[in-house]
Amino acid sequence: MTTLNKDHILIFPFMAKGHTIPLIDLTHSLLDLSLRVTFITTPINLPFILRSLPLPFSALQVLTIPFPSSPLLPPSCPSTDHLPSPDLYPTFLHLTKLLRRPFHDLLQNLSSSGDLPLCVISDFFLGWTLDVCHHFHVPRLVSHGMSAFSMAICKSLWLHSPYDLVSDDDEPFVVPGSSLRLTWADVPVNYRLRDSDDPVFRFVDEAGEADVNSWGVIVNSFADLDGDYVGLFESFYRAGARAWLVGPLLLARGGGGESEVDEPDVARVVEWLDQRPGGSVVYVSFGTQTHLSDGQLDEIARGLEMSGYDFVWAVRSKTWVVPDGLEGRGLVLRGWAPQRRVLTHRATGGFMGHCGWNSVLEGLSAGKPMLAWPMIAEQHLNAKFVVDELRAGLRIPTGKPWEDGFIVERAVIAEGVKELMGRKKGEMARERARELAEAAQQAFKPGGSSYMGLSGLIEELRRESSGPVEPAEVTQREWTPKAASVSL
Repeated sequence: MTTLNKDHILIFPFMAKGHTIPLIDLTHSLLDLSLRVTFITTPINLPFILRSLPLPFSALQVLTIPFPSSPLLPPSCPSTDHLPSPDLYPTFLHLTKLLRRPFHDLLQNLSSSGDLPLCVISDFFLGWTLDVCHHFHVPRLVSHGMSAFSMAICKSLWLHSPYDLVSDDDEPFVVPGSSLRLTWADVPVNYRLRDSDDPVFRFVDEAGEADVNSWGVIVNSFADLDGDYVGLFESFYRAGARAWLVGPLLLARGGGGESEVDEPDVARVVEWLDQRPGGSVVYVSFGTQTHLSDGQLDEIARGLEMSGYDFVWAVRSKTWVVPDGLEGRGLVLRGWAPQRRVLTHRATGGFMGHCGWNSVLEGLSAGKPMLAWPMIAEQHLNAKFVVDELRAGLRIPTGKPWEDGFIVERAVIAEGVKELMGRKKGEMARERARELAEAAQQAFKPGGSSYMGLSGLIEELRRESSGPVEPAEVTQREWTPKAASVSL
């Protein structure tokens, strides 16, 4: 029989900022519950991790395993956010599978010292960790970085393919297991372009099989926001597996945690915001993995100018030239921005963005309504969730997700910003966002649903830790490539 340390949790994120940051926040929550945490990363990501975790801390250790090299991949590329080309994404995914042996060795060392963790929490993309965990009889929980809503809908779409029953892109269909009606424009584009010969598709297929046969799932959300979709989501997993709502995890650091931004830069942004009236600034960001053409960036710039509202805009492009005339109206930041600080500032009145799940949580937890402009992955579902289900945002009219080269014009952008910041629909969304911000605080504080969810998860793991978690004891869920959910 394997003995597990009932006070020790091991966390292993995927090498992408959007996947790593919630698990850093989870580490803070686990430490607050007086647990010990081992956090796994690669050497090149270590500086970011060390800046983000409360070190030195006796209950926390950060261990590194070497990331494999490839002549196709720059050696200084720490995560998918820094890939010089999307064409290298399949190569990066393949290299992560080569981490299996060093991860096995790491658990072997912990086993030899009598310190195997109570569980391993690893990213969806690291599906191979399940077999390693089974070898050591350690439960594996999955972190997707998505909402229960989007994960449930994604899995239902892939399993049942209801969109195959409609003949027109604009014809609505019902998502099996729910009353939700979608059109093709709401469906992640990779679902439309499924290709079993595609290496990313095959990688996700393997990860998906491990996902549905894992012990459980960690969900960065809370019951008042996402609870209605937990039952549908859990139905895709092996018998007994649960989805544990433990968020918004960003509140574990008090809504702070801007480890990628130098303090002088944060101070400059805060000072700029301090000089603006309350609710007068729109924050604009489209995440770290979305590429916008120079033409679209020009339209955004002029649209913001036409709206008449001040703005803080995080721009990823290093080559785009800011048009003349914006200096007095807005603050353009290159690269990483202190997003949480901006969103919680009293001057910020709304958030125009891509609807990545981390950004949605950061905006709503700050009580800021969203002007949804989804780009990739499950972001169109997140946008629908925020606008139609939660009523905490408005939508920018965009082209079909699969239409390359579509440009949203400046007049459309300006009208959306005006609606969000100064008109009735925007005010209604703002009030709803404030309600959800209060609900988030209540869920995360001691006694709240997410606090009790995390505490309950630990107690459940401890109850089961008296016996081994054998692969043969797991009721395997039949798997096809149609049941994968992917967040970028």
